Amino acid sequence: MMRIIRCALALIALLACQTSLARAAEEVDLLLVLASDVSRSVDHPKFLLQRDGYAAAMSSPQVIDAIKSGPTGKIAVNFLEWSGYGAQKIVVDWTIIDSVASGRRMGDLIVEAPRSFADRTSIAGGIDFAVAQLERSPYTAVRRTIDVSGDGTNNAGRDVRLARDEALVKGIAINGLVILSDRSVPWNAEHTNPPGGLEKYYQDNVRGGPGSFVMVAEDFQSFGKAIIKKMIAEIALLQVAPRVILR
Repeated sequence: MMRIIRCALALIALLACQTSLARAAEEVDLLLVLASDVSRSVDHPKFLLQRDGYAAAMSSPQVIDAIKSGPTGKIAVNFLEWSGYGAQKIVVDWTIIDSVASGRRMGDLIVEAPRSFADRTSIAGGIDFAVAQLERSPYTAVRRTIDVSGDGTNNAGRDVRLARDEALVKGIAINGLVILSDRSVPWNAEHTNPPGGLEKYYQDNVRGGPGSFVMVAEDFQSFGKAIIKKMIAEIALLQVAPRVILR
């Protein structure tokens, strides 16, 4: 009897292993990490606009059409939030998006989750954490992209250019979505409005990889339109100018 039980347990373990390997081998057209800035310069109304923008983009008909245009007709998305050094959190783990319904489900999870942080701004930490999620993804894709949105410069953790360059060596592309602020934060005016502008800062320090680009949302109100256009460009491999401004 014990021998039969041991054999049954071994068979169950083998089947579980095979199932896991099959899932790990599932191919999608794109692995996309959405890395959202929730540092303290992003106040509550701006935070809600950002969250709602991401949620709406998940089930946007234009985004879904772009997804379905790919060879497999699906992508895998990971949504995370980042703030200061060591302050990064997965909000919604890897999820297959292949229809309006699956996109809406992910969007609902994004909206319902509590805010993760309200600390300083470590873009480098956000990139490093996003790279780690790509490396642990249960799905595979030829293209791997990190989508970084933010309204300020890197002011915590290591040099953001080091984090970017290490990601590029691994074949990961990084796109930026800059959210312009109509007023400077009182404790550090250059954080949201650095010399040369925040867009230039992202172009020089964050963006990287073939076909990468930076889009600019003139304010948080235009963020929703910007993230939809940005996701379509990333998913469909559209040729986008390195500099795009959304109003």
